[in-house]
Amino acid sequence: MPRNTSNRTPGRVLLGVAAVATSTHLLAPGFTGPQGVSSRIGRTALGARRFFIGGNWKANGSPDSVKQLVEDLNAGKLEVDATKDVEVVCAPPFVYLSQVKDSLRKDYEVAAQNMWDKAPGAWTGETPAAMLNEIGVNWVILGHSERRENCGETSEVVAAKTKFAIENGLKTMPCIGEKLEERESGKTFDVLDEQMKPIAAALSGDDWDSVVLAYEPVWAIGTGKVATPDQAEEVHAYLRKWLADNVSQKVSDSVRILYGGSVNDANSEELGQKPNIDGFLVGGASLKGDSFTTIVNSAKAAMSSA
Repeated sequence: MPRNTSNRTPGRVLLGVAAVATSTHLLAPGFTGPQGVSSRIGRTALGARRFFIGGNWKANGSPDSVKQLVEDLNAGKLEVDATKDVEVVCAPPFVYLSQVKDSLRKDYEVAAQNMWDKAPGAWTGETPAAMLNEIGVNWVILGHSERRENCGETSEVVAAKTKFAIENGLKTMPCIGEKLEERESGKTFDVLDEQMKPIAAALSGDDWDSVVLAYEPVWAIGTGKVATPDQAEEVHAYLRKWLADNVSQKVSDSVRILYGGSVNDANSEELGQKPNIDGFLVGGASLKGDSFTTIVNSAKAAMSSA
């Protein structure tokens, strides 16, 4: 189901998912970024890219703690309009999807953390895309590094799931990112290229309207190590150029690219002001209502810098 863009106002929409972080930064030796990519690439297209904040709750929560978290999120005082300026999506565990969908503030949406790319039927333990649609869940996170590492999901599997989800009316957040040893050996862009190729091969031009790409360096997820704003921007600029070179300029200008990796309420404002960072996929910080609200409000600084 393509996004409705008729009511958008100029500015950026941020999707952020919170992650536990400290101020520790990890600098990769010899990591200089893609040659010839301007740090300002994509800035002229920002009017078409709403800032997007996604919250990945992972396998956390109990009935009582989820109820309290939703109450805290509902009570959060926003400095931005979540129906126009920022797009906010929370991804609780499967068992809490209906509870959160029914009780979360209506200017936030709900996502699943995974889905089965087959029609409903004899698939024990799986949740097909159609079932998510039927309970009003419109978004799904796909290919998170924890699923790639622990569940054996390849880039080809992630691409196939992304295509299936879109064909079945879901909007998607496919995840990509390199491991520490890949970054330190200067292979970051090679890894991202190999992860992106199957997605680009699977999707048609219109499919990209239902994609928000999440770049999550594996070495920064839940470790407290955060890419510096310049490091993150460098990779995002590379990805935007990759889309222009391998898909189309239109897709490059319009697709939102999120940063995920120990994003928190202390670093989100600085990260979000970079021209090619269109929001966040947040882990640990999305489990704290006040912290997540602060991250959502960081979209205000991002919009003012556009």
